[in-house]
Amino acid sequence: MTGRLYGVGVGPGDPELVTVKAARLIGEADVVVFHSARHGRSVARNIAACYMREGQIEEQLVYPVTTEDTDDYQGEIDAFYEECAARLAAHLDAGRTVVVLAAGDPFFYGSYMHLHKRLAHRYPAEVVPGVTSVSAGAAVIGKPLVERDEVLTVLPGTLPADALAAHLATGDPVAIMKLGRTFPHVREALERSGRLDEAWYVERATTGKQRTAPLSEVDADGVPYFSLALLPSKASSPIEAGAGSRRGEVVVVGLGPAGPEWLTPEARHALASADDLVGYITYLNRVTASPRQRKHASDNKVESERAAFALDLAKRGRRVAVVSSGDPGVFAMASAVLEVAAEEQFADVPVRVLPGMTAAHAVASRAGAPLGHDYAVISLSDRLKPWDVIASRLSAAAAADLVLAIYNPASRSRTWQVERARDLLLEHRSPDTPVVVGRDVGGPEEEVRVVRLADLDPSTVDMRCLLLIGSSQTQVSSRGTVFTPRRYPG
Repeated sequence: MTGRLYGVGVGPGDPELVTVKAARLIGEADVVVFHSARHGRSVARNIAACYMREGQIEEQLVYPVTTEDTDDYQGEIDAFYEECAARLAAHLDAGRTVVVLAAGDPFFYGSYMHLHKRLAHRYPAEVVPGVTSVSAGAAVIGKPLVERDEVLTVLPGTLPADALAAHLATGDPVAIMKLGRTFPHVREALERSGRLDEAWYVERATTGKQRTAPLSEVDADGVPYFSLALLPSKASSPIEAGAGSRRGEVVVVGLGPAGPEWLTPEARHALASADDLVGYITYLNRVTASPRQRKHASDNKVESERAAFALDLAKRGRRVAVVSSGDPGVFAMASAVLEVAAEEQFADVPVRVLPGMTAAHAVASRAGAPLGHDYAVISLSDRLKPWDVIASRLSAAAAADLVLAIYNPASRSRTWQVERARDLLLEHRSPDTPVVVGRDVGGPEEEVRVVRLADLDPSTVDMRCLLLIGSSQTQVSSRGTVFTPRRYPG
């Protein structure tokens, strides 16, 4: 009995845009196949990596040439696909399930189609569609592609400038794929057709490297293949909120501790729906805005002013997202916004709070389960409360034998609190108490260490760290994981 062949679209870049069916097939496959250039990197495999499992056979199909390498590109690429089809046929003949990954959709300018033509008549084959880069591009710029009787035209940038200009002259919405080295003559065609000012540039939509801009402002140098030009519906301009036209609101959004993979779907939707994005500049830089959205960045010491600004925008009919790292209700913007919203002038402004993954839970997950029993959360920052209050709370929580999650342990101007806190805790805890030091969890410089409380070195703790101090019951297993049992003795 032969195996089964699947061409599986994995979407434009964000792993959360992979369909449920595609994710299941990737995880179940005996063989996972992906294309790459000679540098070895595969966009499709990077997208699908989180759905793959250990033990799968991987077949990397490395393109041998580009159109610039040879005068017989088509002949050499045909020979390449004959060889690739033979490699896959060997797996199928052995009864293995073969999944060929395709960025975007397999049948939308996808390399999978060349394998499908050679194999689908010989083996059971199925194509699983994926979100195209065109759909993703329209989503990230926040503009509909087509409305009513409009006709969408999809063009490859490899067409000559004359042919592109002729298609553009219709005036209907257009998507132009495969930019990269074709960008200069695509721009020329847009200028000649008088449509340059309508065009939007979208690069690596839905990924961490996403970039959008009016195409007229884009420099040709550095434009990658994975980019496109969009001329959306002419009826797609947003309706500006005027007096009485709609009711504004403020949504306080938790971004989680690091990158987009920590963002909940609910938070992602709220950010995409907002007219204005407000926040501390470091956190606001983590949010990719569409061209229709306005960003309002500020310093991290003006929470009340930031809240009042956001509420005033909403009072004038704007949909405002106020961003916070982690969860907005944990030492973050939710309380600041709600405190200002309690003033009479903002009584009619709706405020919602959307939760996010907390830094404490993120660090705990990396270490094991140190928060498996009762725990307390305390900030060591004395900017908004005196040190005497912090010290008394540390002593009380330690005396109660609670696990402690310590936020804001140190900063550039606060360098002594960690040592004082350690000494206070040692009055109630064994020197062997496990301490988890998590730094930049989820970020590029992530580091998680487990040390004894007596060995906690304040010089190794900075403003990007969070500390988890174990209770008397917290243990470190032989495999190095930290956990606090759910049962408490006696």
